[in-house]
Amino acid sequence: MLISKKIFLISTRKREKLNNLVLVNTKEKNKLKKKKILIRIGSLRHGGAEKVLVNFLKNLPPDKYEIDLLLNLYSGLYLQEIPSWITLHYLIKGEMITTNRPKDIPVKAFRVLYEKMFLWFPFLLYRFILKNKKYDVEIAAIHAMYREILSSPQKNSKKIIWVQNDIFNVKGYTPKVIREFFRFDRILVISNKLRDGIYDLAKNEAEKASVIKIFNPIDRNDTLKKADAEIHDYPFTDNLPTFVTVGTVYPQKGYDRLLNVHKKLIDEGFKHQLLIIGDGYDFNNIQDQLNRLGLQETAKMYGFSSNPYPYLKKADFYIMSSRHEGFPTIIAEALILNKPVSATDISGIRDLLEDGRLGTITPNSEEGIYEGMKKFLTDTNIAEEYKNRIAKTELPFVLEKSVEHLQKIIDEV
Repeated sequence: MLISKKIFLISTRKREKLNNLVLVNTKEKNKLKKKKILIRIGSLRHGGAEKVLVNFLKNLPPDKYEIDLLLNLYSGLYLQEIPSWITLHYLIKGEMITTNRPKDIPVKAFRVLYEKMFLWFPFLLYRFILKNKKYDVEIAAIHAMYREILSSPQKNSKKIIWVQNDIFNVKGYTPKVIREFFRFDRILVISNKLRDGIYDLAKNEAEKASVIKIFNPIDRNDTLKKADAEIHDYPFTDNLPTFVTVGTVYPQKGYDRLLNVHKKLIDEGFKHQLLIIGDGYDFNNIQDQLNRLGLQETAKMYGFSSNPYPYLKKADFYIMSSRHEGFPTIIAEALILNKPVSATDISGIRDLLEDGRLGTITPNSEEGIYEGMKKFLTDTNIAEEYKNRIAKTELPFVLEKSVEHLQKIIDEV
């Protein structure tokens, strides 16, 4: 009787050890299992949202995630920076068309229809482009991809949208359309203004809880390193105060009103220079305006630069004339380079400039831009005051902190 009792106790302990071993092995396997993620974006051209995404991807641990990046158009400056462990898919290969020349219209029409086909019949995309792969999380890296992610045939995947622009000022984004974003499990926004605007459209606390404010990851060391590159084609030689602005030449950037302000200040005797770095479909219009105003000696349209930071470093001030933005990454980079900033009161600016402590925030108008530039040209102390404040401030968009926050969101969704 005693022997059989001992045998029973020994076998019970063995079973417990075996069960514990299985439990430990299961936990270890779960740890080793990579989360499968699909990220969608239009292209990897030289834009703020594209750069932010690449910064994020470059700093993710490859042993934790299995990522597929799907581009509508295989094109852009940042293609070469995508880590090798990330699988890249695309719908169309070719350069972005930024003009409406007659010869370009058939190509643009074909591209639009081809992309629409996969939106209307998403099973074709997932079967033939993505090879029937199953995903745990699907992410729209820009707001314009919301339909594509919501049309996914994979109903069990978690859905995240990353809102990188002030959608309340984007044509077509009515409150009804923005309400569609609540179909996502998480809505990532990059400013208090965007968060509050989406909160106003929420119908309950659960919808509000899905909205999360994040800071876009900015690589400080990379910015500083690139800014040290030598430049031999700086367009100005005179030792005059110089404003610089960087961005795609679209109407939303407000370069038309910036040139008007520059002209007004020059006419009033405030000597200074203006450098506009960027290209886009509005480039020729802005260049024509510059010529009409007779500003060829004091204002320059530089065009696209893969590394605008040495020009930014060399200039005296950064000027932002935008009508609307999401999170103006270039402002963060200007702060990293300790440049005094004057910016219109758009989404993200109050967060970045700490409600005016780190730079001048002006009314979103031609008069506002004028007052901001004039302040720097007439008050030599204000620029130095901003520089001192920036130097003493721990900027909130540190790369490591932002990436850590984004990872946590993905892991917990």
